[in-house]
Amino acid sequence: MLRYVNYAIAVALVALATIFYWILWRPLPPTSGTILTVVQERAIISRDSLGVPHIEASTLDDVFFAQGFATAQDRLWQMDAVRRAATGELAEVAGAAALESDRDSRRLRIARIAEEQERQLDPGERKVLAAYARGVNYFIERNGNNLPVEFTVLGYQPRPWRIADTLAIGLLMFKNMTNSWKTDLAKSAMLDGGSQQKVNQLFPARTGSETHPGSNAWVISAARTATGKPIVANDPHLEWGLPSTWYMTHLKAPGLNVTGVTLAGVPGIIIGHNENIAWGMTNLHYDVQDLYSETMNNAGQYVSQGQTQQAKVETELIKVKGMRPVEATQIVTGHGPIVLNDANRHYALRWIPAELPAFRYVFLRLNQARNWQEFQAVLKDYPGPAMNFVYGDTAGNIGYQVGGMLPIRKGFDGTEPVDGTSGKFEWQGIIPFSDLPSSYNPPSGMIVTANQNPFPAGSPYTISGNFAPYYRANQIEQRLNSRKTWKLEEMLAIQTDVYSPFSHFLAKQAVASIEKRRATNPAITDATRILKEWDGQMIEGKAAPLIVTYLFQHIRKVIADRASPGKAASYDFNIAPAVIEQLMRERSADWFPDWDLIILRALVDAVEEGQRNQGANVNKWDYGRYTEMSINHPILGRIPWAGPYFNTSTVPMRGSGTTVKQTSRRLGPSMRFIADLSNWDSSLNNITIGQSGQFLSSHYRDQWKDYLAGRSYPMQFTSVKASDVLILSPAGK
Repeated sequence: MLRYVNYAIAVALVALATIFYWILWRPLPPTSGTILTVVQERAIISRDSLGVPHIEASTLDDVFFAQGFATAQDRLWQMDAVRRAATGELAEVAGAAALESDRDSRRLRIARIAEEQERQLDPGERKVLAAYARGVNYFIERNGNNLPVEFTVLGYQPRPWRIADTLAIGLLMFKNMTNSWKTDLAKSAMLDGGSQQKVNQLFPARTGSETHPGSNAWVISAARTATGKPIVANDPHLEWGLPSTWYMTHLKAPGLNVTGVTLAGVPGIIIGHNENIAWGMTNLHYDVQDLYSETMNNAGQYVSQGQTQQAKVETELIKVKGMRPVEATQIVTGHGPIVLNDANRHYALRWIPAELPAFRYVFLRLNQARNWQEFQAVLKDYPGPAMNFVYGDTAGNIGYQVGGMLPIRKGFDGTEPVDGTSGKFEWQGIIPFSDLPSSYNPPSGMIVTANQNPFPAGSPYTISGNFAPYYRANQIEQRLNSRKTWKLEEMLAIQTDVYSPFSHFLAKQAVASIEKRRATNPAITDATRILKEWDGQMIEGKAAPLIVTYLFQHIRKVIADRASPGKAASYDFNIAPAVIEQLMRERSADWFPDWDLIILRALVDAVEEGQRNQGANVNKWDYGRYTEMSINHPILGRIPWAGPYFNTSTVPMRGSGTTVKQTSRRLGPSMRFIADLSNWDSSLNNITIGQSGQFLSSHYRDQWKDYLAGRSYPMQFTSVKASDVLILSPAGK
């Protein structure tokens, strides 16, 4: 019997090892050797110790072919999942759970807009995208029976890559960065039954404390650095994801030598540097969406500017794994698709990508720009999403430029739905590029942007957007002004700064209110002492950051309830902390006759909530338990028993929504880039987790610990130390 048991165990182990090899190890792509393919001349993919592909080719066609091939080696499943999310085809492989996501993408007509953008491409831009697609497809053809494990788990094969897929990925990023129409509905809901004056105070376009010009990006001039050359720093804040959002790449061909990060599925470099310039980007958060209330009858007719128009009806079938296809019918008016029917009111969504007069894919030109004039010329054609660009060059110049197509509104600000019938609320074109915020070699020697409103007060245009409070921008500027010169590696200390000016202010307000009222409530005695001794650092192991987090939530609720009773849940937006600080500083009796009492009650509620979550002893509370998180693989992380092995470790996160290192369970710094314009090889870059999406790759999560610790890696540029070299050789030569 013992012999048979041993045989059974041996057979089981062999079977397990075979499955392990076949499903997880076998799909690992070769990163060394020679592959015969369709390049014109030999292309070389040299991977460094982080798995970053340094790609060198004799033609632009070949370098982008190789980029598509190398990216597919590491990120094919991510690429396929993101394009499906963009075009509304996730449910086909993931089932009914993805159906609403597919409906949302189809409401925005992303696939149709991408196809229209493809038709508008000029020949040079099309050539770049086509070469990249050929590289991806060569990998798919070569590895059709040896694909990443996600395809095996979900049981499907990827279809060939198309130019429109790349454009759809760009549109998905556009959507995620500019999806403001639900904010418009939230404000409208608060106005319905609330105080118009107070609700409008809660949704300002600006608070009066912005730094100009205003994720984090900054550039400091040669006069402020130890090397005598500018430094550019950038750490965009995006939703967590596994694999990482960004993919690090270096491309070298005649007329091109550029390195940095891009999105998997997108050719070129989005953020990085070439031999002459470096640049970073942050989301402008400008409002490029408007909701129009349409008067529509059962026949699909609606009124526009006094004329009866017929809406267009688009019917599609959404394939759903394990189910019959689901029919999706989209009604489209002259303003855009109907995205919401509410009490017989039909809301059409107007969105800038659907109305661009021409689409340009500008990243090759951006990657080749050599100076400020060429950089600006590229951004003049940049279609969006609207961004703040910071710039530095080896000649010592620094600059800032807003890029993107921003609608002109007259007579309304786009922060709530408007009447679609009268014609009084139509866009009046696009803000001219020459009128967008810009700065070149400012006397201060630095430019800081952190999603705040960069438009000056008194702008001739109606400015609206979900802009961030000024806290991050002001903290960065104060740090940079704290000394005369800076070294490159010292920028990391600013990028990882977790001091919250707002939370510190709130803590001081709470202590002052309690002392003023001489409150003796034993429930808040310890909390008051802890807040009084706190230094404003949002770090784990401390109770104060958690107390003040709960305090903010309760103060926000009571203020929103005062503006619009019963609608407090609708008020949870970027600008809220700055608005609440302003109200607390002004302490208008029109809001509350006794602000100290309001703050005291909010603190009592905050302590009660904390006690429910972390126990009666406030001294033992830990902010790290509140922020603790892991980044989970969307498919493999759900596998019973084995799922946790595919995810990151569970860790407490430092920071908050008002710290330079902006973090939450939903988002955080997606990469940290610091460019040294005195020595490109000293530049630093790291992404959140790792280069590869292949679980058994050594680069699956090799950056995670250093990312958490705020450490980074030199960007190899003029000299590359290759760990692996793969040669793509032309067949027949």
